[in-house]
Amino acid sequence: VQLQASGGGLVQAGGSLRLSCVASRSIFSFQSMGWYRQAPGKQRELVAQISRPGSTNYADSVKGRFTISRDNAKNTVYLQMNSLTPEDTAIYYCKGLLAYDYWGQGTQVTVSS
Repeated sequence: VQLQASGGGLVQAGGSLRLSCVASRSIFSFQSMGWYRQAPGKQRELVAQISRPGSTNYADSVKGRFTISRDNAKNTVYLQMNSLTPEDTAIYYCKGLLAYDYWGQGTQVTVSS
């Protein structure tokens, strides 16, 4: 199982980015898929998650600004990030849960003030 994350970059505060996570198998095979992030010196934290039936949950810090979605035909999960702030700067990882967790490589998001 491989997860390929992309879409990170450098953006000014208030800007937007869309991250993509392409899976090597049907995303419906996963119990859930999610986006996590890890800022320097901090623990990795859940940003957003979508379950197989389609329910979503978000970290309080991103509610109303970030949206997780999926395109089943493309085996891809997205994270649309709006109104970015410097506090959103981190490496973002996608994760898929089968019987075990599978992690993609990280993609760097840097928000300048």
